[in-house]
Amino acid sequence: MRTMKGVKQISAIVFMLSIALFLMNASRTPMSVNGFVYDELGSPLIGASIIEKGTKNGTITDFDGAFTLEVSTNLANLEVSYIGYDTKEVDLRKLDLTIPQIINLVANQAQLEEIVVTSMARPKLFKRNRSEKIKVAHTSNFIVQFPTSEVDDIQFNTEDYDKITENSFLRSLDKPVSTFSIDVDAASYSNLRRFIDNGQAPPKDAVRIEEMINYFDYTYPQPTGEDPFAMITEYSDCPWNTDHKLMHIGLQGKEIPKDDLPASNLVFLCDVSGSMSHPNKLPLLQSALKMLVNNLRPEDKVSLVTYAGGTRVVLKPTSGKEKGKIRAAIDGLMAGGGTSGAAGIKLAYQQAQKAFIEGGNNRVIISTDGDFNMGQSSDAELQRLIEKERGSGVFLSVLGYGTGNYKDNKMEKIANNGNGNYAYIDNINEARKVLVTEFGGTLFTIAKDVKLQIEFNPTYVGAYRLIGYENRMLAREDFNDDKKDAGELGAGHTVTAIYEIIPAGVESEFVKSVDPLKYQNVKEKPARKYADELMTLKLRYKQPDGDTSKLITSTVSPEAKSLDQTSDNYRWSATVAGFGMLLRDSEYKQDASYEKMIAMGKKATGEDKEGYRAEMIKMMKNVVAIEGEVLEASTNTSK
Repeated sequence: MRTMKGVKQISAIVFMLSIALFLMNASRTPMSVNGFVYDELGSPLIGASIIEKGTKNGTITDFDGAFTLEVSTNLANLEVSYIGYDTKEVDLRKLDLTIPQIINLVANQAQLEEIVVTSMARPKLFKRNRSEKIKVAHTSNFIVQFPTSEVDDIQFNTEDYDKITENSFLRSLDKPVSTFSIDVDAASYSNLRRFIDNGQAPPKDAVRIEEMINYFDYTYPQPTGEDPFAMITEYSDCPWNTDHKLMHIGLQGKEIPKDDLPASNLVFLCDVSGSMSHPNKLPLLQSALKMLVNNLRPEDKVSLVTYAGGTRVVLKPTSGKEKGKIRAAIDGLMAGGGTSGAAGIKLAYQQAQKAFIEGGNNRVIISTDGDFNMGQSSDAELQRLIEKERGSGVFLSVLGYGTGNYKDNKMEKIANNGNGNYAYIDNINEARKVLVTEFGGTLFTIAKDVKLQIEFNPTYVGAYRLIGYENRMLAREDFNDDKKDAGELGAGHTVTAIYEIIPAGVESEFVKSVDPLKYQNVKEKPARKYADELMTLKLRYKQPDGDTSKLITSTVSPEAKSLDQTSDNYRWSATVAGFGMLLRDSEYKQDASYEKMIAMGKKATGEDKEGYRAEMIKMMKNVVAIEGEVLEASTNTSK
């Protein structure tokens, strides 16, 4: 009996040991850890090292300070390090690994003094020994130079901008007609402000001058006739070349009281992929949308669709009076997974059609950093998808967020091809401007497919150049083609365009000599009956639910005002255009300088209720200060 009892005891011990070993091994299963590495102020640390202690298994953080690491066991410790900061050891057993981890490193002043650190600047301006290969890592506060061998595989910045080839001067005898689509987008301005506020000069191709100009409101008269907008012109001297002139063209959309606006059917399409985890992405998006919710009326409806690795309807059409329910759905958004943007767009349009309001404002509002990396992600595929939905009666707004992987080129194409508008939300004040202050213009279209066509009189105009609008240019025959898509105008919106004109008889380096045409009968001067016309201005537009355009035509006198007799509208728009050309280092900037633009801008701020014009003047001053710091830093690093 004792023998049997002993056997049973031994068996029990073996069984318990087996269970213990099983549990021990189960607890040591491989798993994925993700999170962010920040400094003490909450700024992302780019290229920080995360290593599973005791192994060679590791990774580095991206531009947002984010990382993902597959560890061999959830009992592991992580060693997190960054040059100039104290190394931190993280015990995974004490963490909830189902959520992203926030790891803050503390600066080591002794180490920082040994690092080459300069004020925020353009990398190309650093001077160094040619034999020393370096790469430059950007943070929100400074630039750190690392040996190439340490960071060869780091992708610090994957932001995308389409190349802009500036409009050139055209001879009016050869090409007297200029045609373009209006553009009410303002994303470029708030995006470049983000760069300047961070102490950086913006990328050249991030500067779209027409969007800078149209960021601001202008005091144009309200329309009085049956057309939903008024049209004004102003002709005067060019501030950066006294031999040239500027033609200022303005459109003023009809203002509609909020209570008179049609009912809205809004579908919030929110990117909740892993790339949206950063505080200036999804959390800012949530705050912005809740601002918009505050403006909803009971007759308005809201749906909420999300996309990441998959798509989901988070909130079915809900009345604007149920603000608590809508806010709760927005608060519940969490980031994680890939980015299947195309599938999300399809689902959002389906939801918009299900809740479609006849005669109402039906709109999809996409909120994203534009980093589509699953499914249909090519520009051409996304463009075709949006174009297919354009005739559905559902309009589109695109709200861009974030830094580092921001895809400006994709979002601009989506908005341009989807009867929509595009804004970049860099902070909560911009969210308020776009979704509260300019609520009507952002969300309520009063005219679509708006095109302008100008024919210049060669008696007075030797050559001309449209400043900006490079990606909005149309062929001459597109003007009368109602199948050709163009821009939309919102309630209360203003649109401004500027032509720089070289008067007839004025010689210019920008006008190249050409041989006369052999087979064309080109007249040097038009008939006398047109001698009092500088140009003919034509405009076409459609009603929001219409398919046939209406034509408006007017002529402009060749009489020019002196610059000091011009309106604040004229001088401010010229100031912004000059600022844009300086940021782009344009070959057409001529005598423009920050000093001149700042001086002219100060005298043209007008009422400036929201302080946006004063803010731009400060931005110009900051650019001057940044450039000065860059030159000083470059000199110091070369010693």
